[in-house]
Amino acid sequence: MIVQTFINFYLKIFFILTPFFVLSAFISLTKDFDDIEKKRTAVRVTVGVMISSFVFYLFGKYIFELFGITLDAFRIGAGTILFLSAITMIAEKDDTKKHANSSDIAIVPLAMPMTVGPGVIGMLLVTGAEAESLTEKLIIGIAVFLAVISVGIILYLSSSVKRLIGEQGLVILPKITGLFVSAIAAQIIFTGVQNFLHLN
Repeated sequence: MIVQTFINFYLKIFFILTPFFVLSAFISLTKDFDDIEKKRTAVRVTVGVMISSFVFYLFGKYIFELFGITLDAFRIGAGTILFLSAITMIAEKDDTKKHANSSDIAIVPLAMPMTVGPGVIGMLLVTGAEAESLTEKLIIGIAVFLAVISVGIILYLSSSVKRLIGEQGLVILPKITGLFVSAIAAQIIFTGVQNFLHLN
């Protein structure tokens, strides 16, 4: 049960972080960097994503209480935003050009909002608020940690990954990720609507 919960959340969070979409943006934005600079940027992106992810994951419950938002209402809203993000990935809208001249691309736009965007923030807030026991919260926390590390490794080895999957792979994989994310988003919305209708 514990292993199944961990794997479920790890895969869900890994795909929602859209690693291959972020990889494509990372390669585009660091094309003029040398290998050492690329690796340093990858580490900074990973640290930025890790900190922001855990802030939203750990304090989601208190944010709901502060603003008086019900969990199911937020599920519907977060799921909708996540679904729109998935459509953007599938449609392959490239937003990297407007950030090309940014002085620090590690935090903005790579860590936020490309990796930790509104959809990811919403999902982390909901996941953190849903965790009922300390054990469950810890398991999900480890899943979040390892999912972020996995994305960081992909960015750190971006040159090797690019050679492995090729230019065509960089086009196809973000779209496949978008399909998975859209399915996860739909499930979040359906759960929110179902629970809301049962309560009313």
